[in-house]
Amino acid sequence: MPTAAKLFAAVAFAALGFFTAEIFKPHMPPGTQFGLFSFYVALIGLACGWRVLGPEAGRGMVNSANAGLRAALATALVALVIFSTEEMLVRAFRKEYHGPMDAVIGIIGLGVGYVERFLAFDTLLVLFAGGALAGCLSEWASRRWR
Repeated sequence: MPTAAKLFAAVAFAALGFFTAEIFKPHMPPGTQFGLFSFYVALIGLACGWRVLGPEAGRGMVNSANAGLRAALATALVALVIFSTEEMLVRAFRKEYHGPMDAVIGIIGLGVGYVERFLAFDTLLVLFAGGALAGCLSEWASRRWR
């Protein structure tokens, strides 16, 4: 059921996903084509904010901040899986893999490469501090509009 807390969580995580993606871009190799990368991460953040953080609102600030951290981690993991799989499909159509198992293993290898770049201090700071703040915002909305 839609609530104000879910709406605030979804919007906050959409914004957080967009800004985290923008901060992540300089850590990728030069010449990387991003396309609509930031907007896709914003959509992933919107879904994770609604589904992970929104239902947890109304249980106190600390629990909501923890749920915000959990939603931030979920956003990062879902984006990692989606973009690793997308890159694997691009490479598979270029016939860079010898079989289906090479492609599945390629997803893991690509994911590890993305995680190495993602573990920059500024990216993690924005993601997790923003996740905790989004959790507090969701809790505030839950208290304000019961």
